[in-house]
Amino acid sequence: MSVLTSLQPDSGLSYAIAIVLPALDAILPVVPSETAVITLGVATAGSTDPRIFLLVTCVALGAFLGDNLCYLIGRRFGPWAERRFFSSPRGARQRAWAEQALEKWGMPLIIVCRFIPGGRTAVTLCCGLIGYSHRRFMSATAVAAVVWALYSFFLGRLGGKAFENNVWAGLLLSLGLSLVIAAAIEAGRRIGKARSRRRDAGQVEPDHPGQHQPDRHQLERGHCVAEE
Repeated sequence: MSVLTSLQPDSGLSYAIAIVLPALDAILPVVPSETAVITLGVATAGSTDPRIFLLVTCVALGAFLGDNLCYLIGRRFGPWAERRFFSSPRGARQRAWAEQALEKWGMPLIIVCRFIPGGRTAVTLCCGLIGYSHRRFMSATAVAAVVWALYSFFLGRLGGKAFENNVWAGLLLSLGLSLVIAAAIEAGRRIGKARSRRRDAGQVEPDHPGQHQPDRHQLERGHCVAEE
């Protein structure tokens, strides 16, 4: 039996992977949490064990804990977080993008950023740094964690079902699909950013018509707290 096929709902290793890797991925983006969750989906594709529900729940829990750990790091250890994650030119650009996007989109961005390469860490840390409402943050990250867990796990099961007799082929198919989807999301983000820049260059408006006012007010209060 290979390591891949041993990742079943009755294995303690499966639950450890389901919780620990999605949590660590929040502060260490190099951790392949999505790959691990997809792998769990592929490995359990042929199983109807009801504990699969528990496995997906653990994935969502790990993702939720990781997001809120990032928030707390930004809130409690702001100077260190700024030096560690945003001191480089690339980090500064990520923070600027995250703050502007938060001001415009608020909670929807916190949900969607999980699917943007590099966006999760930047947004969740910035929420802590600027003092974004923790209650609203927890609500958004709870939704994001569930959506992401279902998406990643069942994307893996899709590949596993397509190649029931070859789990490695199923894994490659699922990972390939995830890369295509991630690339499409990133391309959409860049196109939207370019259009926004062209609009801003053409005219300067006093306010954003579609802005989420509660989120904007919360961000303004957070900036005041940070300055104090």
